[in-house]
Amino acid sequence: MQNLFITFLIIFFFTKPSFALGEGTPTGGWKPIPNVTDPTVVDIGKFAIDEHNKEAHKSLKFVKVVKGESQVVAGMNYNLTITAADGPEKNYVALVWDKPWEKFRQLVSFKGPV
Repeated sequence: MQNLFITFLIIFFFTKPSFALGEGTPTGGWKPIPNVTDPTVVDIGKFAIDEHNKEAHKSLKFVKVVKGESQVVAGMNYNLTITAADGPEKNYVALVWDKPWEKFRQLVSFKGPV
């Protein structure tokens, strides 16, 4: 019985209490971004296009973020579907790792058009 109590305490204190009680999304889980027009999300989308352009020697122009999801890590991961154009508009998928308190942002992957 004592081991069960200790196990409960470990789970309760080392996870979000709401998750331990069966509510919400655990740290590390992906959550939909409800407002893709939020200035931070748009800025991250623009960053993804700019970084892809530098790495691939392309000239895509950011149009908008279509949808996205975020994941709490050591910072935040953003998985965004972005509309961009260098001719006809097309959608691309970018994964960006952001740690704003360190002024760190990295394009992890960029795929498309999708």
